[in-house]
Amino acid sequence: MPNDSAPPQGALPTRALGKTGMDITRVGFGAWAAGGTEWGSVDDADSVRAIRHALACGINWIDTAPIYGFGHSEEIVRRALQGMAAADRPYVFTKCGLVWDEQRLTAAPQRVGTAESLRRELDASLRRLGVERIDLYQVHRPADDTALEVYWETLLAFQRAGKIRAAALSNHSVAQLERAERLGHVASLQPPFSAIRREEAAEIEWCRAHGTGVIVYSPMQAGLLTGAFTAERARTLPATDWRSRDPYFAGEALQRNLAFVEALKPIAARRGVSLGALAVAWVLAWPGVTGAIVGARTAQQVDGWIGGATVTLSGEELEQIAAALERTGAGSGPVRPPR
Repeated sequence: MPNDSAPPQGALPTRALGKTGMDITRVGFGAWAAGGTEWGSVDDADSVRAIRHALACGINWIDTAPIYGFGHSEEIVRRALQGMAAADRPYVFTKCGLVWDEQRLTAAPQRVGTAESLRRELDASLRRLGVERIDLYQVHRPADDTALEVYWETLLAFQRAGKIRAAALSNHSVAQLERAERLGHVASLQPPFSAIRREEAAEIEWCRAHGTGVIVYSPMQAGLLTGAFTAERARTLPATDWRSRDPYFAGEALQRNLAFVEALKPIAARRGVSLGALAVAWVLAWPGVTGAIVGARTAQQVDGWIGGATVTLSGEELEQIAAALERTGAGSGPVRPPR
C-alpha cells in the first residue's frame, strides 16, 4: 500500500488527482479484463504480466472493482503486487455498490448502498487486495435501494476512519455530484469517455470547476479505436464477450465508428503513434481529465497504448479529429475539447 508520498515514477507525466494529494500518471492500468468473466478467455498469468509490465513502464495506479470476475480481478491485482516493497507499490483504486448473488452468478448484480453492505464490501476488498487502506474508493453506480446521501456519508465515514484515502464516485450525473458535494468533497469521478462516447463532457466540466479529479474509462471504446476491429470480427465475437451485445459494435453505429477509425489512421501515421495511443491522447487533451484508465490482457497490448500518455495533440490535429467526427457521424456529444 502506498504511503502518503507518491510512489516512485518513471518517465510518464503525472497530474494531481483533484485535492487528494496523489499525483497520478496520465494513464492507469484498468483491471476489468483480469476478472475473466466478460472478455472471453483471459489467462491469469498473462494478466499478472500485463500489470507488472505497465508498472515497469512507469504507470503508478491500478483501477479495479470487486464485480470484475466476482472478486477475481482484485485477487489478480494482489498477485501482481506480491513481493513489491510498500513504498514502490502503485496506488490501488477500487469500487463498491454492486453486489452479486453467489448462487446465481449470471444474474444482474444489485445496486446496493446500505452502510452495512458497503462495510462488508470494503472489508472483502481490503482482504482480496492485501492492503490496509484503499487509495481511492468509488461508488460504482448510483444505488437502487439507498439515497445517495446515505451511501456517500458512509464513504466519508470510511475516509475519516482511515480505511480509505479518498472517497469518489463513478457513473454519476452532475445533479448527483451536486448532492454529494453538499455533504463532503467528491475527490474524483470515473465516467466513460472516448472520441466516440462523448456525452459525459458536462460531468467533466463540473469536476474541473469543483477541484474534483476525473479518471475516464474506456478511452479506446473497448478496442474499437485500436484499428483492430472489422465488421467481420464484430459479427464473430463470442457470446462470452460483452461487446457482442453492445450497440457500438453493431449496425449503422459500427459502420460510422469504423469509418471514423479509418479517418484517424493518417493522423496517427503522421505522429508515428498507434491508433490506441491517439485515442488515449484525445481524451487526455480534454480540460478537466486527470487520467485515463486503459485495460490490457497482455503485456503486448500495454505497448500498444502506453505512448498516449506522452502525446500532446496540436490544435490542428484536434480540428482534424473533430472534422472526422462530424463527417462520419460517429458517436455523440461535443466533437472538440472546450478552449
